[in-house]
Amino acid sequence: MEPETKIMKDLREKLEKFREMGINPYPNRYRITHRIKDVVDALKDEHDPEKLSAFGEVSLAGRMMSLRVHGKISFAHIKDQTGKIQIYVARDEVGADFYRNVFKKLDVGDIIGVRGVPFRTRTGELTIHCKEVTLLSKVLRPLPEKWHGLKDVETRYRQRYLDLIMNEESRKRFEIRSRVIRMIRDYLTNLGFLEVETPMMQPIPGGAAARPFVTYHNALDMELYLRIAPELYLKRLVVGGFDRVFELGKCFRNEGISSQHNPEFTMVEFYMAYADYQDLMKLTEDMISKIVKEIHGTTKIVYQGHELDFTPPWKKIKFHDALVEIGNIPKEALENEELARNIAKELEIDVDNIKTHGKVLGELFEKTVEEKLIQPTFVYDYPRDISPLAKSREDNPDIVERFELMIAGREVANAYTELNDPIDQKERFLQQLRERQMGDDEAHRMDEDYIVALEYGLPPTAGEGIGIDRLVMLLTDAPSIRDVILFPTLRPEK
Repeated sequence: MEPETKIMKDLREKLEKFREMGINPYPNRYRITHRIKDVVDALKDEHDPEKLSAFGEVSLAGRMMSLRVHGKISFAHIKDQTGKIQIYVARDEVGADFYRNVFKKLDVGDIIGVRGVPFRTRTGELTIHCKEVTLLSKVLRPLPEKWHGLKDVETRYRQRYLDLIMNEESRKRFEIRSRVIRMIRDYLTNLGFLEVETPMMQPIPGGAAARPFVTYHNALDMELYLRIAPELYLKRLVVGGFDRVFELGKCFRNEGISSQHNPEFTMVEFYMAYADYQDLMKLTEDMISKIVKEIHGTTKIVYQGHELDFTPPWKKIKFHDALVEIGNIPKEALENEELARNIAKELEIDVDNIKTHGKVLGELFEKTVEEKLIQPTFVYDYPRDISPLAKSREDNPDIVERFELMIAGREVANAYTELNDPIDQKERFLQQLRERQMGDDEAHRMDEDYIVALEYGLPPTAGEGIGIDRLVMLLTDAPSIRDVILFPTLRPEK
């Protein structure tokens, strides 16, 4: 019998012995007076034994992460969501039978409740002198070997609960994620934005160039699509008079999985009437730099060996200038589609199914520019035909008022001055349909109701989407998007 199976058999035997002794290994409830951090913070500077004792009796609960038995006394550490604390258990205080037959039979990983008074050991460690210990949940599988933690990446993603138990770095990463989401909500709400909810299942997928997931509604006898973006619904709300709205939630794209892509991801999208893309550059720069400062205490952080400086103002460069100056694409290729296609083929970019010059330039940008944009950089003024929902510049109809925020070689945000001319928008949707008929299955579909909404009048508006997962990757030095998604999409185990 292999060792792990033997350990699991021993754990189940202990469970049965506890039950035979009349001990419920899974009681319904346990009342705590404090979370561990409450006690640790309250007493962090207190060393006077009388004042520690005067703090009074506390009831704490958590998972036992260590156990050291020294004859008639034992020390252990318990951990809850907020922190870790040492406990001291003496045979003569909890009773000889309980100490020998129950406490000493507990295992690392068991969840216990303790009642006692705080004191400090001779080494100065804050400890709870236990008067009572209660088993709350008996572990039936051994935790990973504690000194090495849980290192196997596959196991960490598939069994995130083990990752969170064993790896403090992972716990902190997801705590930071929660803080970031809260700060974004607070920032936008303080600017007068209204948080809303729009459909996850949509009859027409829109708002981005992406392949959707398809489902079927039996009662309505119709296909529905998991949303690739909430954009078109949020802009309908701006038409309706909600002139500052945002939604923070899940989007779904039926695309490949990589260190930067998960089919299910989190995005915040916000729309601001009477603003343009330049206004959103300032808002984005201010919001993200404040979040970085709040999380790290500085606007300079290290991501995967690169020092990133979020101190405003950030660099700005036009899309076409970036191709020439950073991507080393000949300036002539910006005007000459055939030359652009030839350069793309030399760079082993498949452009045979790409129908427009602007989209070829977009592919060249991804290949030659993106990975070189390490510091926070706004790339702006994109070709019209890769931005079917963005408004053209008034001085050049072939260029749209759009920016992407690039950090550490990847897109983190995408924004534009919204196209609010219903006639222009309908023509662009028709062009997208033509491209779809020619084989581009990521091209936008026609949304007639959205056109009707625009005909009632969308004010001058700017909108933006920020990828929460990628932002959290930067803030926690995570190499993969799967490190910042609690339960990432994985291929089933064989």
